[in-house]
Amino acid sequence: MNIQEVNLVLNQLQLKPQKKFGQNFLTDNNVVQKMISLSEITKSDTVLEIGPGLGSLTEFLVKKAKKVYAIEIEPLFCAYLSKKLSVHNNIEIINDDVLKIDIPKHDKVVSNIPYTITGSIFEKVFFNGNPSSGILIIEKSIANRIFYTENYKTFSRISVSVNAFMKPLLKFEVSRNSFYPPPKIDLSLIKVIPKEDQNLFLTEENRIQFFLKFIAGLMPYKNKNILNALYLFFKANKVDKYSKERISQILKLKNYDSKKVFTFKIEEFIELSKLFYNEN
Repeated sequence: MNIQEVNLVLNQLQLKPQKKFGQNFLTDNNVVQKMISLSEITKSDTVLEIGPGLGSLTEFLVKKAKKVYAIEIEPLFCAYLSKKLSVHNNIEIINDDVLKIDIPKHDKVVSNIPYTITGSIFEKVFFNGNPSSGILIIEKSIANRIFYTENYKTFSRISVSVNAFMKPLLKFEVSRNSFYPPPKIDLSLIKVIPKEDQNLFLTEENRIQFFLKFIAGLMPYKNKNILNALYLFFKANKVDKYSKERISQILKLKNYDSKKVFTFKIEEFIELSKLFYNEN
């Protein structure tokens, strides 16, 4: 759909794009086709699309996939999509908040996801023991953190969490002018796939939640020595049983006590969280 077509439909529906839902409609067919190509969808694939909007991507997904689940929070968009795609019997349009429902089983996620809830969507969709692959348009600054280097400035909570579950493969910049209305942020198209050597610690929900909270608590202190970072983390969370001496004893089990947080490798973060999970 081009800008004129999007505007026409929005006027017919008497709707305006809502910033709180991240409604920036994809109008560049070249970007749509790149996403379809990168997704490598086959007739055996079940695809999840989050925030289909007016269906510029959806109409191609239904032609490629065995089944498409499209989760859309705006009821008028759902009604429009149901009519637009009525000739297809392999799509289920779900009118709900993706963060509040059980997500249908799927093989791939192909979406221009709402930028305001990117982190929450990643946690819901990918941070589990059996994640799907993802072809996604997200905020460029978040993409840079996912495809992190040794640069301390781009190292963050999402760098660790995404790379603990997924393998980032490809990243491309996408022009703001590919959307209507143009967003006020820079965007990237990324492809991520599940890690082949998923750490067994991250296959059970309680351990996953502990790991995510643990990483989130450490990141404010990423430029500190791991001993001091952990001490400050536990102190901030009012966990009194960990003195610096006790933390040092635990760290020495893996020779971690002299390293700064941002120098840790992804697997080391997982092993570190495992050490303290087993202390509970």
